[in-house]
Amino acid sequence: MDRTFGIGGELTVNRLGFGAMRLCGPNIIGSPADESEAKRVLRRAVDLGVDFVDTADSYGPGVSERLIGEELDLEGEDSDVRVATKAGLLRDADGHWKRHGHPDYVRNQVLVSRDRLGVDTIDLYQYHAPDQNTPFEDAVTAFAELRDEGFVRHVGLSNVTVEQLETARDIVDVATVQNQYNVGDRADEDVLEACEDYDIGFIPYFPVGAGNLDDVAGVSEVAERHDATRYQVALAWLLHHSPVTLPIPGTSSVAHLEENVAAADLELTDEDLALLD
Repeated sequence: MDRTFGIGGELTVNRLGFGAMRLCGPNIIGSPADESEAKRVLRRAVDLGVDFVDTADSYGPGVSERLIGEELDLEGEDSDVRVATKAGLLRDADGHWKRHGHPDYVRNQVLVSRDRLGVDTIDLYQYHAPDQNTPFEDAVTAFAELRDEGFVRHVGLSNVTVEQLETARDIVDVATVQNQYNVGDRADEDVLEACEDYDIGFIPYFPVGAGNLDDVAGVSEVAERHDATRYQVALAWLLHHSPVTLPIPGTSSVAHLEENVAAADLELTDEDLALLD
């Protein structure tokens, strides 16, 4: 099992990353009850060797990016940590996610995200979700221009089909795709296979199915074999299933974080994989 992956062929990261969405308040709105604890989780992740952190401007909104920028010195002592963020979704006080991919909005948001994160150039900037009110090609072109202008290093997509990925690749070098995917939900297997063909990183969100693993065949049995948790098995399966997967489990608990990171050392056997597959 490869333990690292080169995003865009150059940014080498450990394949088990950290999703920073849960550093926000309830329902991903506002600040957490204890910001110092949220920062402690983030710092502990880095101390454990996590060097790929995923976030978005809509988480909080703005809270996750701000906490990352305040805790990590991404232009200094923490410069080996790669941060991916996203634009293209709005979050309102009622908890609704609203798609907004207009190029002018994306160009505004990259400046906001850079400021919160405290960086001149964002490592990976992802189009969060295609907006039916904005031509897909127009939105992707805006991301491509931001890369050409030096605001971002690499461009990623999220919540896309194979067809949309192919369209985007005609416009810009796509470094990653982030779609929902886990051991119990493989609806986007075709997207993962396309990423394998093109050596594009595949970032599965909800990598442990939001904890709903009770009915997934084989998970509990494999966990018992290895004296591991079902969450660890789900994460280890993602790492074994494809060399381009970059799972980003998120948590607001240091203990849960340490459990997740330990999943990278769980070696599944051929028998385990056959059962899970």
